[in-house]
Formats: sequence, C-alpha cells, structure tokens
Amino acid sequence: RPLPPSPPFPPPKLHPVSPTRAMSANDVQTALASSANFEQLLSALMSPNNQARSSAEAVFNACKEHALDALAGTLCSVLRTSGAAEARSLAAILVRRAYVRGDGAFTKLQPQTQAAVKTELTAALTGEQTPSIRKKVCDTVADLAVLLLGPEDNPSGTTAWPELFGFLFQCVTGADNLKEVALNIFAQIATYKVETLSPYLAQLHPLLSASLSAGAIDVRVAALRATVGFVQALESPADRDQFQNLIPAMVSTLMDALKAGDESSAQEALEMFVEVAGTEPRFLRKQLQPVCQAMLQIAAEQNFEEGVRHLAVEFIVTLCEQREKAPGMMRKIPQYIGELCNILLKMLLDIEDDPLWHTAEDEENEDAGNSDDFHVAQEHLDRLSCSLRGKTMLPAVTPSMNQLLAGAEWKHRHAALTCLAQIAEGCDKQLRKSTGEIADMLTSKFGDPHPRVRWAAVNATGQLCTDLGPEIQEEQHAKVLPALLAAMDDPSMRVAAHATAAMVNFSESCDKDLMQPYLDTLVSKLLQLLQHQSKLVKEGALTALASVADSAQDLFAKYYTTSMPYLKAILTQAHGKDMRMLRAKAMECISLVGMAVGKDVFRQDAAEVMGVLKQLAEAGEGGQTDSDDPTTGYMLQAHARICKTLGEEFVPYLPYVMPGLLKSAGIKPDVTVRDSNDEDDDEEDDDVETIDLGDKKISINTAVVEEKATACSMVLCYVEELHEHFYPYIETVAELMMPLIKFFFHDEVRKAAAQTLPELLIAAHKAFKAKKTQPQHDINWVRNMGGAFMKALMESVEAADESELLCATLESIDKCLGVLAPPAEDVAKGEEVMLLEPAQLEECIKQFNEVLTGSVARSQERYERSCTEDFDEEEREELQAEHEAESEVLDAINECIGTLAKALKSQLHPYFDHLLPNIIKLLSEQSSCDERRVAICIFDDIIEHTGEGGAANKYFQHFMPHFLSAAVNSHSDLRQAAVYGVGVCAEFGGAAFAPYMKPVVGVLNACVMAPDAREEDNAAPTENAISSLGKIAMFQRDAIQPQLGQPPEALVDFWLSLLPLNEDIVEARSVHALLVKRVADNDAAVLGANNKNLPEIARVFVHALSEGVPQTHKRHALVSDETGKEMVGLLKQLQGALPAE
Repeated sequence: RPLPPSPPFPPPKLHPVSPTRAMSANDVQTALASSANFEQLLSALMSPNNQARSSAEAVFNACKEHALDALAGTLCSVLRTSGAAEARSLAAILVRRAYVRGDGAFTKLQPQTQAAVKTELTAALTGEQTPSIRKKVCDTVADLAVLLLGPEDNPSGTTAWPELFGFLFQCVTGADNLKEVALNIFAQIATYKVETLSPYLAQLHPLLSASLSAGAIDVRVAALRATVGFVQALESPADRDQFQNLIPAMVSTLMDALKAGDESSAQEALEMFVEVAGTEPRFLRKQLQPVCQAMLQIAAEQNFEEGVRHLAVEFIVTLCEQREKAPGMMRKIPQYIGELCNILLKMLLDIEDDPLWHTAEDEENEDAGNSDDFHVAQEHLDRLSCSLRGKTMLPAVTPSMNQLLAGAEWKHRHAALTCLAQIAEGCDKQLRKSTGEIADMLTSKFGDPHPRVRWAAVNATGQLCTDLGPEIQEEQHAKVLPALLAAMDDPSMRVAAHATAAMVNFSESCDKDLMQPYLDTLVSKLLQLLQHQSKLVKEGALTALASVADSAQDLFAKYYTTSMPYLKAILTQAHGKDMRMLRAKAMECISLVGMAVGKDVFRQDAAEVMGVLKQLAEAGEGGQTDSDDPTTGYMLQAHARICKTLGEEFVPYLPYVMPGLLKSAGIKPDVTVRDSNDEDDDEEDDDVETIDLGDKKISINTAVVEEKATACSMVLCYVEELHEHFYPYIETVAELMMPLIKFFFHDEVRKAAAQTLPELLIAAHKAFKAKKTQPQHDINWVRNMGGAFMKALMESVEAADESELLCATLESIDKCLGVLAPPAEDVAKGEEVMLLEPAQLEECIKQFNEVLTGSVARSQERYERSCTEDFDEEEREELQAEHEAESEVLDAINECIGTLAKALKSQLHPYFDHLLPNIIKLLSEQSSCDERRVAICIFDDIIEHTGEGGAANKYFQHFMPHFLSAAVNSHSDLRQAAVYGVGVCAEFGGAAFAPYMKPVVGVLNACVMAPDAREEDNAAPTENAISSLGKIAMFQRDAIQPQLGQPPEALVDFWLSLLPLNEDIVEARSVHALLVKRVADNDAAVLGANNKNLPEIARVFVHALSEGVPQTHKRHALVSDETGKEMVGLLKQLQGALPAE
C-alpha cells in the first residue's frame, strides 16, 4: 500500500525576541533558510574544533527555542533528501534527542507539523538504504511511538499514532530490511506500552513465528527481540504462554547464528535469553531441557568466542538463581547441573604459572596467570552453590572435583581446591557433616610440590573456616592450626603470607578457650614473622596477630609486653610510600590488641600511640593528601577502637581526631553521569563502579565512598561510647548525618547515619540532664532535635529498599522514642518529660502500618511460592531464611509499639486500631511461625502496658483464639509468646478473662506436663506457662471455682509444686517476686490451711537464692537484689514455724 503524501510543514514561525537576542534570531533565520545552510550547521555540530562546535550548538538550541516547528521540518527534510550520509545520520539523532527524549518537545509541535514528522519518519524507514542510519531512524520511531501511544503519557490529548500499526504490519510482510525495522519497533513498544499491542496478539503470533524462521539472521534476531519483549512485558500468564511454542524457533535462531559464524548476532540472542531467564523463567519451563541442552552445547564448544560461551553459562546460572519466580525448577534436572559443573571445572584449568605470581612483593599479582575463563568459572560456581544449595550441588560437582584432586598435573589439583573454596558457602550445611575428611584432604595439600596448589589449599582452608565456622574450628582445630602454623614457614612467600590470612579466617569464628592452648606457639610465630624479609608476609602477620588478639581478648594480656614493642617499632619506623600498608596494619593491630587487653593495660601505650598518629596526620601521612593511601581508613578505625578502649579518657583527643573524621564523613561522592553509549573509560579502574540506569551510565568512585562509609561508622562509635561527653560535637554531627540518611550510593553510609541520630539524641538528653549544656540548650533543644531526627528517620523508612537497612532504621526510631516518649511511670514521678508531639505519633503509626502492609504482602508472596509445582525441601529452607529476615523487621516494629505502649498507656489505643487489621493478617495460618509470634508479642505488650482496669479487653476477641492455638504449637518461641500472653490477660483482663479460663488452663497444663517440658528447647515456654498459671491463681481467684469446678487452693498448690523457675531469668525474677509479695501479705491460699505450704515455699526460696546462677553474675540471678533481701527476711521469720528438716 503506498504511503500517503507528506502533509506540508507549516511556514516558519519565529517567537518574538528581545533586541538583545536579535543576533540569535538572525542566526536561526539563516540556519533554517535553506537545507544547504542547515547542513553547514550540522557539519559544524560534528566539528572537532571546540569553539566551532559550541557556536553551532548555541544556534541549534536557539532554533529549538524560537522555531520549534520549522526546525522539525528542516531536520526531516535533511533526513529524507540530503546526499551526505553524515548529515542524514545526525538529523535522525537530533530528531530523537530534540523532540522525543527529555521533555518530549514533539507534543508541543502544531498538529500539522506532528503529522508531517510522523509521515517523514516512516518514509525514511522505507527509503533509507544505509543500515546504520535506518537503525537510528528506527530508534527514533520506536521512542516516538512509546511517547504517543497510551493515554497515561498523553494527558493533553495530543494526536496519537493510529496509522502506525498498519504501517508496521505492512513492513513485517515486506522486504527483509523492513521486517527487521518493524520487529525492532514492535519490541520497543512491547517493552514500554504492551497494552496497546494486546488486541493484536493473535495477529502478531504467526508473524513472529514466520520471522523467527526467516532466511536473514538479522530478521530472526529482531523477531527474537520482539518475542522477548512480549514475554517480559505481558502481565497475564495466559497471554505470555501463547508464545511458548516459539521457544524452539528462538533456540534455532541462536544456533543458526553460531553455525553461520555470526557470533555478534549470537551474543545478542544469548543476552535476550538471559533476560528471559531473569524475568520470566517459568516461561521456559515446558522447554527447559532442550533449551539447557543447547546452552550447555554452546558453553562447552571451545571454538566459540569467550563472550558467547560465558553468556550460555550465565543463562543457566541465572535460571538457577530465580528462587522467587521459579523455586526449585532447576533442581529437577540435576544431570544438566552436573554437566555445567564439568564445564566450569574445565574453565578453571585455564591458568598459567605466571612468574609474576611468585614475586610476592605485594597482593597485586595474586591473580597473575588466571584467565577470564578462570574468573568466570569462580564466580559461577559460587552463584550456583548459593542458589542450588548443597543437596543438589555436591552430587553434581564432587565426582569431577575428586578426580581432579587426584590428578598428576598441578592445574587439576589447583582447580579442585579452587572449586571447593567457591562452593563452600552454598554447600555449608552438607559440608559441616564432613569437617574431618575435609580437614585431612586440605592439610595434606599443604605439602603439595607446586606452590600454587599449596596456596589454593591454604586459601580453601581460610574460606572454609569462614563458611563452616565455628564447627570446623571446634572439631578440627588440632589438624588445621598446626598446618597453618607450618605453612607460615613455606618457602613461597605468597603461600606463607596467605597462611597468615587464613589464620585470620580461623580466629574470627574461634572461641578464646579453644585458642588458648595454641597461643604461646601462635603468638611467637607471628612475632617472628614480623621480622620477615617479605613485606607481604609482615603485613599478613600483623593482620593475623590483630585477629588472634581480638579472639583471645583478656588472654592476650600475657603477650602484651612482648608484642607491643614490635608493633610500635613498625608504626614509627615504616616510612615511605611502599610501607604505607605495613604502617596502616600496625595501627590496626595495636588498636585491636589494646581493645583485647583493656584500658588498664593499654593506657600508657595508648597515649604514646595517639601521639604518633597525630604526628603522622600532621605530616600529611594520614591519607588526606593522597587518594590511594590506605592510611586514612585504618587511622579512622584505630582512633575509634582506642576510644572504645579508653572510654571517657579519650575525650582530650577529640579536638585532634574530629576535624579529620568529619572531613572524611563529609567527603562528596565522586559521581559521573553520561550517556550509556559513551565510551567507558572506567571499565578497567578497580576503584570505579558503573551502574546502568536507563539510557545513562552512573560511575561512582568506590574508594571515596568507602572512606566516607568508614568515617560515618566511626562517628557512630564515638557517639555510642562517649554520649554526653560528645556534647560539643552533637550539632555539627547532626547537621552532617541527617542528609546522609538519603545517601543512596552506599547502604552502609545510610545505615550509619540512621544509627547515629538516636545516639546523638541520647547524648543530648544525657548532657542536658547532667547540666553539661549551654543555657540555650534546654529541654526544647532536645525536643526539637528529636523531632528533626524522627522526620528524617521516617523518610528513611519510606525509602528503605532492603530489610537490613529497614531494621536498623526502625531500631533507631525506637531509640528516639525511648527519649521522646519515656515510660508513663517516669513521667508521673517527674523524672522524665513527654516530648513526643501528636503529629510525630501519627506519622509513626502511618509508617509502621506501611511496613506491616509490605510485610503482609511479602508473606503472601512467599506462601504462593511455596505452592508452586517445583517447590522442594531445599527451597523450604531458603524460604525459612527469608521468614527470619522478615521477622527481624517485624520485631523492630514490635519494639517500637512496646515503647509507645509503655509511654502512652490506653491513649495509644486509637492509634493502635489503625494497625490492627494488618496485625491480625499476620496471624493467618499462611503466615510463618515467626510472623505469628511477633503479632502475638504485640498483643502481649498492648495488654500488659495499656490494659490497666480492663482498658484493652476489647482486643480479646481478636487474639485470644490465636493465643490458644499458638500455645500448643511445636514452635517454641511462638508457644512462649502465647502462654506468656494469656498470663497478662489474666492479670489485667478482670472479669473479661473468665470465659477463656478453662481452655487457657487446659493448654497451660498440657505445656507444663509434657514429657519434654523441661528440655532445653522447651524450657522457656514451659516456665512462661508456669508463670501464667500463677497469674491466674493470683489475679483470677474468684473465677476459678465457677470456671474450673475446683477450689482456688488446688491451682495454687499445683503452681507451687512447679516452682522455682531456672531458665527464663526475666520470668523467674517476676514469678519469685510475686510469690514473695503474696507470702509477705499472708495470702491464705498461698500459705495453705494451717500453713501447710510453708515447707514448699521455703524450698522455693532457698533454691532461688542458692541454686541458681552464682550471685557473682547478678544479671543471671533468679531473684533481684530487692526480692532476695525480702526472701532472706521471710525465711528468718519462717524458721521457727518450719520442721527441723
């Protein structure tokens, strides 16, 4: 069908300009006067001369500002008629950039101009013979289609493009070049406006099918791109599944491109398959085996380019990682996992014994000789094991790994050990069962003839100490530690240095008592290595000694006087650029040793060390003058550790420490934003991370951001440790930290900022109460600071995108509430002041509700995943980890609500009612036990802290049935929360509790009388159940006979027989205090007829006083000091009334 004639462009219409801008207007008229003039402008825009190019850009921008319609017509005219390919190419780019991208200036054109531009662009698609220019026009048409199609982007009612689809359907049945164009445009529309194509799915399907089988590979790849666009964008599984029968043709397109030697097209196709694997993995499920077979065939073919083979591996690994969308799916085809593991192990053999590796002058050449294949295999083995877990991964990889381990060539043994190190994290649960065999195998390789194999064995040992700790340390220390000590004398400096690094891994998860027998030998060896000729070995020895001291803690005091002189000598004598890391590690080691031994031992040396650090900083050796100097980060952390060790005694050093610390914390991120198709000069820079965001690339200097993150964490350390002594810096630090809550380039910066704010508020409050503040810093200063912090933290909750950060922010809010909303009892006594404003409370509740809403939605999503056809036991374990992470967020919400309940009492109820629907949803049977536990704990707090006089009885109907069912659940923490809750209901519920008494006593009796009631896992819920029986006996006495049909004394006697409590210290103290009060009040039911219960009571008292944890550990005692004194007094009074025995 012939294209309609182009509507004429309207005559140029210049907007009026002021006289001062007349030159600009003249330039515009000149540029647009003829195509020849305009082509000269385009030529100037491409000029290598900066001045000429800048002048041309100014004229072009003036054209856009003053003659938008005329500029559009001229650009289209050049695009359609110019004989210069460069001019046509730039015209296509400028139409897209000036009218489609950015502010979408196309919609500001006159309707006649819009129609003309659309017609000229489609004509250019059919008429342009140069493929690269046709592609640029295609991109412009696709973007314009996305701009115009769909009402949500068309609020002004601008004419859409109804004739476009007819044109595209015409092209897709035409010549190959037009098919490719139409399919690429369909792909773009499908990606962004798929709803506009939904009515045409039935028509598109056969066209895509035919195009996937076309002769030209470019057409087939374009059809693949369009198909993938639909698969990714269609929301309805039914619509998406219509395209499943195209999968064989999609795979054939890829394989035929490879057969034809067109690896560029093959890479494009593979990238699209990877996209599908990451977004819609279940789309591939019915054809999973043939697709995986094809990918494995590609990955194994050594004649293909590395990029092609790596993408094929990436496809399968990406599928394995799709736990949320296709849980367990890839574990159903273990044979392909085994084949993939063999391919990856073969890639690990692509390594050379580079002489640079043996120089061991520094860590830089540690990867010398390792190929791209080697690095890709490492990464993918790690990802595979973490996604599939041990039950699937180990059977798939172990046979080949064992075969390589016994190989004659060093590369084989190196590959096996490298593989073990990479898969340990994901296979930790299964590997923990074989720590003995693993330790035997690893330590046997410490004596391998080849140093790279010995290094790999040491490396694997260190990695497994991290991934399998603390079990491997506890069970295999007698094998591993001596082997590491011996490896520190290895003739290869790199192996010896790496043995010290593995020692760090070992000690990090090692109890000090386990370490003690080895300390003499270990410290002696490390001090010996501090005098080694190799700087790399000395650096490793310093780090290892620091880690050993951190693990040994006070046990290291024995070695303090021997080791500190060595460390101070290195600190003061290591000069020059090549010694910076050695000196930095000496700072680290000294500060960790100081923390281990405590301030009484470290005090004198601490003053000397701080003096040296001050001199280094003043001499410009603190890193402030050289961006690649590691000293700054190490010095910041050393200062903070010394502060933690010295406590208040560190305050005199703050004037020296704080300026540099605040400078580092306030450093501006080095961020560059550029177009995605610009050359990436930073790809090889290890300190630069590049993020693709739409059509932009954002490059971030990670070294700068890491320095900032370290500094922010150290600021937090100072405030936590010094509190009111930090008063002079509170306002400065608050001003610095509040904006950093929104520092989206680094989560650790945001987290440190969120955690610092409440500590600053506590510091300000303590300083005010201690009368250490200036006159203007009164209670309103604290109130206003708290209000500002709460606002910032609430905004952070809204923006938090992962659970760890959200948890930290909620915990910070709770700490702020602790200052702003103190317990009502303290306010009543005049000890504290209520500082929380009603508006802040409302915002709290709003944000808490948002968090709960998100949690409920995620809980439902996890439940739905558990119902999919491929869900299996390993996936259930992974889901449990997600439940636990979610419960941490909910626990933080629970703490916040509990703090508010203690402060506001029943005044909280109107606000709590907004949260009630979501809390009840957490109690559904679909929720995890942890989610239900948190919901019950929230109700526990509401009853306990806001229920005086029965004020919270209205909530009984919502949660009492859940309490009863949870009280017999096998999950001990859930059971504990429920049995505790029925006790507070009995204490505060009054007559409203009576109807529930019989079933409550029934579940409590079942809990305490279970055969395994006193076993470790059940002890806490059992003791809470005993406590609740006591509360029923004490606070519901009048209802016992009517509800249970037995005298109250029977329940009291039963309760006494279950005492004392031993395991739950908090509940033990509460119950024992209740018993003491009742005895002191001469409670007849407790004393029994004729005081018959006195021997039983005395037994409980004596046990609680003497049989619990020794009184030297008062925080673990079964009675408080006050209750203990009362018990002793009562025992003296009872002495004469008790039988002699």
